[in-house]
Amino acid sequence: MFKELLMRKLLQSKLGSLPKEEQDKIIKVVTKNPELFQEIAMKIKTKMDSGMDQMKATMSVMEEYKDQVQKLMAED
Repeated sequence: MFKELLMRKLLQSKLGSLPKEEQDKIIKVVTKNPELFQEIAMKIKTKMDSGMDQMKATMSVMEEYKDQVQKLMAED
């Protein structure tokens, strides 16, 4: 419970420029499967550490996980 609260606060701080409704959608998806998003973050970091810029690394990794993320977003 405490871990989820911290994760929500962190996400809210990072998503500050998005409308509240969009923030809520993203937070809901991430809290459904935090392990998946941790894995995604680690892969992005690895690609960035090897010299790829953040946008390309993110797009590359998200393409790999597109189906899983879409499935999470479709669940309600």
